[in-house]
Amino acid sequence: MKLYLVIPCYNEEEVLPETAARLEEKFRTLIEGERITADSRIVFVNDGSRDRTWEIICALHEKNKLFRGISLSRNRGHQNALLAGLMTVKEECDAAISMDADLQDDINAIDEMIGKYDEGYDVVYGVRSSRKKDTLFKRGTAQAFYRLMRAMGVESVYNHADYRLMSRRALLGLSEFKEVNLFLRGMVPLVGFRSTTVSYERGERFAGTSKYPLKKMLAFAFEGITSLSIKPIRMIATLGLLIFLGSIGMAIWSIVRFFMGYTVSGWASLAVSIWALGGIQLLAIGVIGEYIGKIYLETKHRPTFLISDYLSDD
Repeated sequence: MKLYLVIPCYNEEEVLPETAARLEEKFRTLIEGERITADSRIVFVNDGSRDRTWEIICALHEKNKLFRGISLSRNRGHQNALLAGLMTVKEECDAAISMDADLQDDINAIDEMIGKYDEGYDVVYGVRSSRKKDTLFKRGTAQAFYRLMRAMGVESVYNHADYRLMSRRALLGLSEFKEVNLFLRGMVPLVGFRSTTVSYERGERFAGTSKYPLKKMLAFAFEGITSLSIKPIRMIATLGLLIFLGSIGMAIWSIVRFFMGYTVSGWASLAVSIWALGGIQLLAIGVIGEYIGKIYLETKHRPTFLISDYLSDD
């Protein structure tokens, strides 16, 4: 099996040397055990880093051809960088594993992923076995994230990020998806093929800071929902129908009250109704506008990434 490991990197100079050392040892063990072939490679994707990340990748490549490097023309975000790496190597390998550079993903799970591939699985998802090491806030927001995605109609694997193995035909299948707005956690299940999961214990970040604070996670969730589901628009339509039915009920109630001789001042109810309907209308316009904006970006057919440098075996 010819395995490629694809690792997006953004300002990872603090952790990259240690990541490379551990992965080099892991690949050496796998090659000696004949689990993977000697021409397997580790590919770092530089996502427009502002520190010495690309310099370190170049130095690693010069020292050991096990390491390859891809540098994007500018920062495009984690999902675009990951896709750039996968699409670059898709026809060179039998399978590719994607993971983050921060060493939180347990590299020993690679062995089990390879085993599942040998059993005939095309997609193997790395799933966290627990969140005991997370803070209460982090654990709660993460669980809310997955529940929200599921409630909004986005098909994803619970407690799975971007640590996964994909066979060559799964990668070729993914390449057929042409959308600009990327949410790979939801796109990969749409590829289909035989899939399974492996569990692992997620560790602490070796160095550096998280690239996904709460604000970015919320934006990421919103991106996934609006890229893969139209359920928010259907919810707005349902809400509009309920309000319409409620208004009919209020009209009937007002007519009955009128013929019964009751007078209704109506100032408070009128003000509340105006504010409520105005807010709902603005919310609806905003959600619909988000979808229109995504359609606008898709129709431009802009590239999801541009590669400025590629360090290969040649």
